[in-house]
Amino acid sequence: MDVDGSDNSFVRVDISKEETSPGESPRKSYVKATRHVAKTEKDAQIKLKLYQPSEFHVVNPNKKTKVGNPVGYKVVPRGTAASLLDLDDPPQKRGAFTNNQIWVTPYNRSEEWAGGLFVYQNEGEDSLAVWSNRDRAIENKDVVLWHTLGFHHIPCQEDFPIMPTVHSSFDLKPFNFFERNPILRSPPHSAKDLPLCKRAASA
Repeated sequence: MDVDGSDNSFVRVDISKEETSPGESPRKSYVKATRHVAKTEKDAQIKLKLYQPSEFHVVNPNKKTKVGNPVGYKVVPRGTAASLLDLDDPPQKRGAFTNNQIWVTPYNRSEEWAGGLFVYQNEGEDSLAVWSNRDRAIENKDVVLWHTLGFHHIPCQEDFPIMPTVHSSFDLKPFNFFERNPILRSPPHSAKDLPLCKRAASA
């Protein structure tokens, strides 16, 4: 990730419920956002939790908007799944990058593939999980964000003779990167682009 420069930080924003005090408000609860800046790689090993939601931001702490927010982008996971294999199972050792849905590492030219250089010929000794467990510093560094995608699939008759496409994805969305909604700066459509309806002639 290079968000307005190469020195970036990873921020986990935890979203939690807070209860109001008796008599404080007609409401019983409200939502609180708490920011955690990852200092090292292990701070950025993320397992997605449905009932303990978080947002995941990559920000440039050295570049601020006019109101003082660090410019950034957020990673928005969509459909994904976690591996159910035992951690000592040989396929899981080779695919240990599936142990977490998000990892963040400092950029290293030799760390190119999450499963290592020779996936089917190793025992997991050269993989994203091994690199990340070195717990190197990642705050305000040139970082790489790894997002693990996946799905579970139980075969069914509709898969025969050709299985339909099954996919997973994620979004990257600006978060305080622009000063305002950039779409509002778009010029209006001309009459040529958007022809006007003409009133039909009356009989």
